[in-house]
Amino acid sequence: MNRSDVDPRSVAVIGMACRLPGASAPDELWALLRDAVDATSETPPDRYDVDALYSPEPGRGRIAARRGGYVDGVAEFDAGFFGMSATEATELDPQQRLLLMTAWEALEDAGQNPDRLAGSRSGVFVGNTRADHLELALRRGPESVTAAQLHNFRSLLPARLSHFLDLRGPSVVVDTACSSSLVAVHQAVQSLRSGETPLALAAGVNVPLRPDEGLVLSHAGAMAGDGRCKFGDAGADGYSPSDAVAVVVLKRLTDALADGDRVRAVIRGSAVGNDGRTSDSVLNPSLQGQLDVLRWAYEDAGVDPADVDYVEAHGAGSPALDPLELRALGEVLGAGRPAGRPLLVGSVKTNIGHAEAAGGLAGLIKTVLCLEHGQIPATLHLDTPHPGVDWDALPLSLPDKLQDLPVHGRPAVAGVGGQGSSALNAHVVLAQAGPRELPPAAPEPDGTPHLLALSAHSADALRALTAAYARYLRPGGAGASYALRDICHSAATRRRHHAHRLAVTGRTHEELAAALTGTPVAAPAADHPLTAAADRYAAGGDLDTATMSGAPGRCVPLPAYPWQTRRYRAGEARHEDHAPQDGPGAGDLADRVLREHARTGFDDASTLTDIGIDSLAKLRIVVELAQRCGHEIDPEELGGLRTVGELRQWTLTLEAAGR
Repeated sequence: MNRSDVDPRSVAVIGMACRLPGASAPDELWALLRDAVDATSETPPDRYDVDALYSPEPGRGRIAARRGGYVDGVAEFDAGFFGMSATEATELDPQQRLLLMTAWEALEDAGQNPDRLAGSRSGVFVGNTRADHLELALRRGPESVTAAQLHNFRSLLPARLSHFLDLRGPSVVVDTACSSSLVAVHQAVQSLRSGETPLALAAGVNVPLRPDEGLVLSHAGAMAGDGRCKFGDAGADGYSPSDAVAVVVLKRLTDALADGDRVRAVIRGSAVGNDGRTSDSVLNPSLQGQLDVLRWAYEDAGVDPADVDYVEAHGAGSPALDPLELRALGEVLGAGRPAGRPLLVGSVKTNIGHAEAAGGLAGLIKTVLCLEHGQIPATLHLDTPHPGVDWDALPLSLPDKLQDLPVHGRPAVAGVGGQGSSALNAHVVLAQAGPRELPPAAPEPDGTPHLLALSAHSADALRALTAAYARYLRPGGAGASYALRDICHSAATRRRHHAHRLAVTGRTHEELAAALTGTPVAAPAADHPLTAAADRYAAGGDLDTATMSGAPGRCVPLPAYPWQTRRYRAGEARHEDHAPQDGPGAGDLADRVLREHARTGFDDASTLTDIGIDSLAKLRIVVELAQRCGHEIDPEELGGLRTVGELRQWTLTLEAAGR
């Protein structure tokens, strides 16, 4: 891809990550799509009692389906990595927790070191419609309402991510119902094009914890009885609700190329638009509204609609909406289309269900994968074409098996559509990324040693990361096809360097893998510059990348960070992540309180500020101490304490007074 030929309005997708039913990463999603897997399943009991609510007959207070799309481990979180105590993690909305981890994975996939983004005007745009965790807490009654619930308002979804990464650009929630995450992408693209932001995270988050919306939609006849989306089929009877967390990292294409980023796809244009009064009610879909947005999107992209190869449709499996959407696609993208080259149309919702506010981004990630692999997966549950669609007149095809994208001697073009019950339609136009043009690498003699630097937040995570890199480097591993220079350069310059560190040297992939697993290899001499660099890094020093391997390498994919998660769920026993297990004072009142609220390990000399005991944590401590001691506590007394040791002596006094 030559920078001189790049449209300055184009935006690069440089990183992706997701948590979807049956897929915890984009590669897993592609395997699921390629193999035509239906990832929906029975509703788990920790969501709601489906036995008590399910009925095949419509009625008030009944839910139409027993199944949907569910992400495994929604309560799992690496609290220590994000500097949270067990209490904070338990009280925090799982949507925020999953977004933090998924966004980190997306930045790693993009090769963006978060330390280099800190303080920048980078933006965060999150599509979301739910605050189920907050609403469940408030339903437990007035006595259960605490200041901690301030952290669970929906505005905190992007704000917490911006705060953790120190991103100072726009940080907004987008709520347009089921088109929310595609509208978030559109807003991110506009922000990048205008120069407002140098980099943007666009996300969609949807984790239903309550049955309420399902009850409403069941009563409206909008939910599929068998819990499966049957897009374009005569048997389409509604949608299947689904979990999803999806994040893409976006940059102006010109900047991405200049920075040597890996471009996964190119956003050529986008558009959003409301139906206005082109339908008879705000909830009824409008053909005209869809036609308008399709035309605007391809005009914005500078793409002839007849050249589009594939569209990832909204495709919810609605008996009323599907025919309108297919007709709109046929009218706009079918006009002038050569005979014998129908528009390929699909929907990821037939695999995973309808992820509502995050559904558009799930479809966008699928589409990027289709462009990368040059293939279109099958649309599932398609037995009899919908009779409400004029299939003979509209040049459309819904693939029933995996098939190759047509080759036309140009980058393939695809669209992604989303529609909301808010009557807000969105469409994003994507193109395949062209081949990367890299400057020629400096000559490198055989046997040149390289330094691989790894780090993690904890010792356990470092051990897991070391094992992952060993698998990655060995024959058959994903890293075996990349040059050592590129792997080591990417690990050194495109990942954050944490406190727990390891550095090894080797001349081949297998030597590095062996060094990671403790197998003796021929290391550089003790006076070799790489030996000193490895020792310095392991001791906490900076890396001199020029010393490591000479000329810079390209950005290549690396193993993902190995989260050290535990289950945090309200009402369940709390984990004692940071509790001292022995030593003076272990198990006393101060220890029991701090192990719930401290964000790090501590001893008597630790200051309360350093271990994360802020004003809100102190308020919680005062309330808990009052409950445990049986009398009121003066907050000013706690405010005057500086160290853990002082707190311990104070609580011992309180305990003695309460006896």
